[in-house]
Amino acid sequence: MLAAVEISPREAEVLELVGAHLSNAEIAARLFISVRTVESHVSSLLRKLEVPDRRALAQRAPEPAGAGPSHPAPVLPAPLTSFIGRVSEQAELTKMIKAHRQVTAVGPGGVGKTRLALAVAAEAAGEYSDGVWFVDLVPVTDPDLIATAVAGALGLGEQPGRDMTESVVAALADHHALLVLDNCEHVVDGVALFLERLLGTCPRVSVLATSRARLMVPFERVYPVPPLSLADDGESDAVALFMERAAAVGRPLDPPLRDQIASICERLDGMALAIELAAARYPTLGLDGITAALSHPLRMLTGGSRADERHRSVRAALDWSHALLEPDDKALLRRVSVFVAPFTATAAAEIAGAEQGLVADGLARLAEQSLLVVTASPGRTEYRALETIRQYGTERLTEAGELVDARARHLRWCLSIAADLAVPRADWRARFDQVADELRAALAWAADQPDQRTYAYDLARHLAKPTFTRNLIGESQQRYEQAAALADDPATTASMLRQAAAVAGCRMRGDDMYRLQRAAADAARRSGDTAGAACDLATAATNAYRFSGKFERIPPLEEALALTTEARELAGDDLAAQAAVALAEAAVLTDAFGAVQGPTDNAVPETIARAERAVELARRTGDPLAESAALDALTGAQSWAGDTFATAAMARRRITLLSSMPISPTGTQELIDALGMVTEASLGAGDVPGARRWARQLADHPSLAEVGHQATCRLLVVEALAGDVDEVLTGSVRFLDAWRRAGSPTRSFLGPAVAGVAMIHGLRDDHGARREWQEVLDQLGTPPEHTYGYGAIFDAILFLHHGQAPQALERMAPEPAEVWKWVTWIWLHWYVALRAEAAVLARGSDVGDRLAEARTVVAGNPVATAIVERAQALLDNDQERLLATVDAFDTAGCRYQSARTLVLAGGDHAARGAAALADLGIAPMALLRPPVN
Repeated sequence: MLAAVEISPREAEVLELVGAHLSNAEIAARLFISVRTVESHVSSLLRKLEVPDRRALAQRAPEPAGAGPSHPAPVLPAPLTSFIGRVSEQAELTKMIKAHRQVTAVGPGGVGKTRLALAVAAEAAGEYSDGVWFVDLVPVTDPDLIATAVAGALGLGEQPGRDMTESVVAALADHHALLVLDNCEHVVDGVALFLERLLGTCPRVSVLATSRARLMVPFERVYPVPPLSLADDGESDAVALFMERAAAVGRPLDPPLRDQIASICERLDGMALAIELAAARYPTLGLDGITAALSHPLRMLTGGSRADERHRSVRAALDWSHALLEPDDKALLRRVSVFVAPFTATAAAEIAGAEQGLVADGLARLAEQSLLVVTASPGRTEYRALETIRQYGTERLTEAGELVDARARHLRWCLSIAADLAVPRADWRARFDQVADELRAALAWAADQPDQRTYAYDLARHLAKPTFTRNLIGESQQRYEQAAALADDPATTASMLRQAAAVAGCRMRGDDMYRLQRAAADAARRSGDTAGAACDLATAATNAYRFSGKFERIPPLEEALALTTEARELAGDDLAAQAAVALAEAAVLTDAFGAVQGPTDNAVPETIARAERAVELARRTGDPLAESAALDALTGAQSWAGDTFATAAMARRRITLLSSMPISPTGTQELIDALGMVTEASLGAGDVPGARRWARQLADHPSLAEVGHQATCRLLVVEALAGDVDEVLTGSVRFLDAWRRAGSPTRSFLGPAVAGVAMIHGLRDDHGARREWQEVLDQLGTPPEHTYGYGAIFDAILFLHHGQAPQALERMAPEPAEVWKWVTWIWLHWYVALRAEAAVLARGSDVGDRLAEARTVVAGNPVATAIVERAQALLDNDQERLLATVDAFDTAGCRYQSARTLVLAGGDHAARGAAALADLGIAPMALLRPPVN
């Protein structure tokens, strides 16, 4: 079936991943393309394969030849050496992960937990339709960042409105996948909390963890990883491993030497790491030398009161390998143990305080002795110490009295790297990903060192910026708050708290934003900056109204009034403070933003006056962000006045102000809000091409990549009203998929998009799909704006299409003034124009007066004017005038209304109109009255 359809190689990849039930964001991450590119491929596949939706498309995904269902390739690290033996252990552990959702492979360092887990995961990959994913927790020093590490492995970003754990859980909620969490022992508490939420919410996700200690979670089943087998005849996994590793370094062993090898392996208690270290020494020491070294009683007893005797064998092997090193190499090994992630020779030279060439030679020698793992790529060579060896090196560093100095060098190196990240370069994301774990580790150490407090503050501040830009916005807020706590003076604390508040706003965390802004005010007061405190208090009050939809607990009117009053008292003659207070007064006293907690009525002249004063004061400050926020208030005020074109002009002015602003938390929050407002305001004024342009810019904003429902909601409204069915169907796939992954949030601003998609399915006569979207709409609730605003508009368009003009007129029975606030925002012209047309087609009373009034209201709006003119032409039976509106609709970018007009014109025109509707994918129209002759 697929062979008859031409599908590009990239489309085939997308189709396979759709069949694996990956979201568009996950497909984009897997294929390293944008979400919008994925959407284009999905749209193309829907068209080529002639299927109605994503579920049907998933059923068309091909199965591999001679196999069952297609499964994503496991995302596991590729071991540099072969996996030896462990047949029975592998079988036992595989059986356990099939029977239990959370299995922990427990054992001492060096026993081979990781390699066994990787082998088991690779073997079991075919059992998990949504893939197998590996997460290395060695670099994670903060238990709160477990979810961030998992999200990084999955290619996910944080969803605004959720923390990273919630984002991961939402993404995996309906997935059948296996997570391998490696090296959990140092963050057991964080892993336990994460797993309880993950496994309790994602019923088809399983976890295989490796740890030196149990995780102590309810689902846990423990598998103790034994040492490699030691058989009396020398035929053992331990011997096989020694011989294979010896051969790998160029000295194959003869079978007659097995007994001697078995003796060495027995001394090492079958510990995989110890055996590999010994095998690496074979070319230089031979078996006799290894035997003599391991017989040294002091080294065999090194390790003190360790967890068990087996760990002493690893300690013995490490002590022995360490003793054979030259002094410079010993020093290098212990100093590079501060690195938690792969590092380069250049970085090692910084920490070791030595010449790079000498350090590179030393690293090569350590790698030859299996004390470091080396990975070479065309651009760089990296080294990494296994966790057991790294911990051993850290202990040696402590014994040598060098720990603080080495950590301090590492901290200063991290600070220089962090500062370098601030320099704009095309590859900054890749550079950040390479060093992020090092920066976090350095900060975790420095934050607990009183004498490093200044450096810790600098690093937290430096880390906050790239994590925000990298869309790790939860961590960014955490870093700004951490920087605030580490700052030496309250003025700096206030500055960091303001940034943290802005990030919280980007995360849709209104309560955090409010808390942090008030904390900033307290810090500013302590520093003596009363004007700054006034700005903070006023901003907190403003945000409670301006972004009320982001709050769980909406501050009551009395609280907002108290903040505004206090801010006014502190502002004095400071211009910025006065501007902030003026905006708070517009927000709280006259509800310029139409807040959830605001009154249903407000005095429009007073609202406009207060908003204009806020704009004027903000403009005089020279701060584009302050002016943008004030213009947002004036945009709302103008809309309450019914001045649609002034509303659109204010919204465009905000975009002009913000277009050249650098990326920052406050700027990002402002820009996303402005793009949403300018899209809606442009649509309200009939500028469909402009609205589409702004909506696409919003949909493509990287901060919204993980929240496709928020990214596409405005674009769906534009395309629905324009009648671009293919665009609506494509965008609705992303919307619904993201909305469900986000936990189906009941955000009221999503309502117009859902109603628009439901209308499009109604125009297509796809009753099943329309019912599905109506159910989503029901989940969002029915606020007044749905009843009288966008809901009335979309319902009326559908009624008119089906020839049910009386029902359309009844749906819009109230005069606009009767439902003032719910239609004046962007729906006023659409409401008035469609209401006039419905009155004509339903043969209502006073139709002439209604058309004249409508023409006055919508004057200047190309789409609404064309609808009114079409209604007048139908009333007057004027075909020439009617057909003139076809060109008007085409120019305005409303393909559906253009085709509808042709059908209403009758005759040959109706045939053209019906063909145009069919091309759009829309069902034939039903006519209530005879077409114009």
